[in-house]
Amino acid sequence: MPFCNQCGHENSEGSRFCSQCGAMLPGADRPAATPATPGVTDTAMLTPIGAEPETERIETGEPLSPADEAAVSELPAGAALLIVQRGPNAGSRFLLDTDVVTAGRHPDSDIFLDDVTVSRRHAEFRREYGGGVKVRDVGSLNGTYVNRDRIDEVVLRNGDEVQIGKYRLVYYASGQR
Repeated sequence: MPFCNQCGHENSEGSRFCSQCGAMLPGADRPAATPATPGVTDTAMLTPIGAEPETERIETGEPLSPADEAAVSELPAGAALLIVQRGPNAGSRFLLDTDVVTAGRHPDSDIFLDDVTVSRRHAEFRREYGGGVKVRDVGSLNGTYVNRDRIDEVVLRNGDEVQIGKYRLVYYASGQR
């Protein structure tokens, strides 16, 4: 278990950043021998997603698992769900059921995304008056993308793909599939 040089917190094996203060852990600068998830490559090798303008929704091509299908169908009115389709936490689900949900690498983020491609305070999801959820980039270095378009802020539609660093999350609103 690696200990943080900044705050002394004991972190789980394989962590690259301290879950307490966000500092890089000793040995974290070493490249991994293989990607953590098949098909995920280092950001230095990625082509910019915004290079090809595309305004329509992206078809993820991956059907929901029965468990995810059940989770989406059981959402309370006004809530939404983000399901990680690609990235280090593929399969994770994040419930959007409060007025503001923060996403980033900071340990206090509501959606904690532990990867160097994610800013400490990266994006926030806000419930809109009258329904819907708006995602807003909060000054991240690598940007926030919706359906491969870099955004400042945009209202999400059911099935939209939100990219935060290496993470690709698909948005599902309550009462919809």
